[in-house]
Amino acid sequence: AFLGEPGAKRKEAIALLQKMYRHWPFFRALLSNMDMVLAKSDLSLAARYADLVPDGKLRKKVFAMIEAEWHRTHEALGRITGAELRLANNRALARSIEHRFPYIDPLHHLQVELISRYRAGSQEEKVKRGIHISINGIAAGLRNTG
Repeated sequence: AFLGEPGAKRKEAIALLQKMYRHWPFFRALLSNMDMVLAKSDLSLAARYADLVPDGKLRKKVFAMIEAEWHRTHEALGRITGAELRLANNRALARSIEHRFPYIDPLHHLQVELISRYRAGSQEEKVKRGIHISINGIAAGLRNTG
């Protein structure tokens, strides 16, 4: 709600956050991590995972909330840091992440398919193993823990 304040209060809130970003190393590191996570996120891939939810009404409601929050976060981060481009202060990391996507994206699509098969009742060990391998592959590609 802090950034959701109307008018003058919102401007004051943003000014305070901008000051914190400039002068407080912890807050700057926190926003730097948020910037990296946003750079690694892909709403079109997230939509593929959302498609696994069988209740269409629930899926649309929850995913709409996720999308809205992603956009609000992206906009707020840009206003606070002054950088509209993700990882503007770390172009080497941005390039590294962008170069990994072509290798990670197929793993996401494979994982969605394997999860779908598992939920449909497949008890094949290959399906379970494939899910675990895809989790590890995606985590390694994103350089995050699984």
